[in-house]
Amino acid sequence: MKRFITRLTVFVLVLSLLLPYPIAALGEELGITNSSSSEEQVFKHKKPLEYPTLSKAKRPEDAGFSSKKLKEVDKLIEGEIENGFPGAALVVIKDGKIVKNSAYGSAKIFDKTDPLTHPQKMKTKTMFDLASNTKMYAVNFSLQHLVSEGKLNLEEKIQNYFPAFKDSADDEIKGKGELRIIDLLHHTAGFPSSIHYHNPERAGELYSQERRKTLSMILKTPLQYEPGTKQVYSDIDYMLLGFIIEKITGMQLDHYTENHIYKPLGLKHTLFNPLLKGFKEKDFAATELHGNTRDGVISFPNIRTYTLQGEVHDEKSFYSMDGISGHAGLFSTTSDLAVLMQVMLNDGGYGTVKLFDKRTIDEFVEPYDMNPTYGLGWRLNGDSSMEWMFSQYTGKKVFGHTGWTGTVTMIDRENNLAIALLTNKKHSPVIDPLKDPHKFQGDTYSISQYGSVISAVYEALND
Repeated sequence: MKRFITRLTVFVLVLSLLLPYPIAALGEELGITNSSSSEEQVFKHKKPLEYPTLSKAKRPEDAGFSSKKLKEVDKLIEGEIENGFPGAALVVIKDGKIVKNSAYGSAKIFDKTDPLTHPQKMKTKTMFDLASNTKMYAVNFSLQHLVSEGKLNLEEKIQNYFPAFKDSADDEIKGKGELRIIDLLHHTAGFPSSIHYHNPERAGELYSQERRKTLSMILKTPLQYEPGTKQVYSDIDYMLLGFIIEKITGMQLDHYTENHIYKPLGLKHTLFNPLLKGFKEKDFAATELHGNTRDGVISFPNIRTYTLQGEVHDEKSFYSMDGISGHAGLFSTTSDLAVLMQVMLNDGGYGTVKLFDKRTIDEFVEPYDMNPTYGLGWRLNGDSSMEWMFSQYTGKKVFGHTGWTGTVTMIDRENNLAIALLTNKKHSPVIDPLKDPHKFQGDTYSISQYGSVISAVYEALND
């Protein structure tokens, strides 16, 4: 027994000399590991970086706004409603605070041409078809995420992802083999503004109402002009970008964005094909009265004729892309968009979630040499031509996007301010279907130019 105690004592003495207990214990508590003499000790566990999260301002003055002047914003929108405009929702955030989140008018007032006896009231939780704002909050957010992770180089050629993307012998304009991802983002790739893939009379041999086939039709779509010689805003650019994201991630665009962008941020109302995911028609602002018929003057196979509510309006997205496309198809609310806009104000993160970095955002909102009103996809307030959208008060570094259905988002990093105005202006009769089937009564209101409302918000800022 004495021999055992002696050996144990010697072992403890030797161990204490090699690794003093207090130091070892302290290192274990702090997450420090022993390293070689040439290396510094490092912490295993670092506190995660936390970004600002939104909270509701107790009163507008807490974020630099005048309560009295914000009521003028309400009067402006309510005046449009009284004059026949269907409905709207508005969210304003500043300095990490939700200054205003309001709903106006009705989410649905017609069933086809029949006025509803009891119109469906617009609510702040009403979901909207974002139309081309999909390009920013689905595709651009995904691309910015992938660039920040080092999984995407914007200079890469499209052909690296889709070898079938090449000129055909019959193409008058050549150059597909040299086209890069950045050319799609700048809208200088040579594509026309749109191809009506869903309509055989318009698309011809490029006709498709099957998502997988549509990709092959896009790859075959001939260029309309020599790449880089001019800029043409094109849905095709973003349809192709959506497919590139799927190629990189191995996931369909809706699955990728919903699981890697929206859910980590805690967003539950930003998604594609919401009616297939548990939501009901009453949850949405309605759009066109007679499907995609423009009050009966347009027809093609499988065309919808009922009032659209909860289904993406855009024809290429709905018929040719199963509702999941890089150019249109995303639905959201003012509250969810407030979070997405705050991510941009936060230089890429929200709470403990980091999606991308400031350097990537800076790259995406840098004015394009050919046209200062464009960054990489984002629209910029680069000159006076954008006042209708951004207002007369915003600086040149303000950016955002619009959507055909009546949506606009505006982000002002210099003032730590962002605004989303969502409307259902297309939920109204076509003025003259035979003369112009794309002009709706809702398009004629001041609110449809967006800048008037954004100007009123800026005027409510205290000096």
